Order: sequence, then C-alpha cells, then structure tokens
Amino acid sequence: MTPTQTDLQRELAGLLVDALNLDIGAESIDPEAPLYGEGLGLDSIDILEVALVVSQRYGFQLRSDDDENVRIFKSLASLADHVAAHRKS
Repeated sequence: MTPTQTDLQRELAGLLVDALNLDIGAESIDPEAPLYGEGLGLDSIDILEVALVVSQRYGFQLRSDDDENVRIFKSLASLADHVAAHRKS
C-alpha cells in the first residue's frame, strides 16, 4: 500500500504527472520513493522539467547548480518539504 500523500505532495504529484506526461496516477506516487533513477525513474532532463514547473508554480528558483538538488529531488516528500519552506504566498 502506498503511504498517504499530504495535500502539497498530492499537488506536486499532479504537476509531475502533467509536466512529464507520466502514465500513472498522481495518487500512486509513493512520497518516499526515489524520483531519480529507480523508483519513479526520472532522468536528468525530467528533473530539469520538474524544476521549471515547480519554479513557475511556486514563485522561487530551483537552480541546476544547487548543491542541495540531490536532497531536494530525493523523493516527492523531500521536494514537498523544500517547496513548503521556500514558496511565496
């Protein structure tokens, strides 16, 4: 059974599915599963697309040269935590 997503995780999962045209339902993305490589199976181009969509949606910049990207994009849960801490109201 997939762990329950928070509202923000559910919103971000929907953005991922829409932006990347994934063939899965947003609700089926495990918040703790890796986004990159195994898990959801995203590659570096997918991560760049996600960064662009998240930046546009939440009003802050995700940069490709950020040393924290490995942590930020580790999972849906870590991405949601980062968005919650940095988004503009």
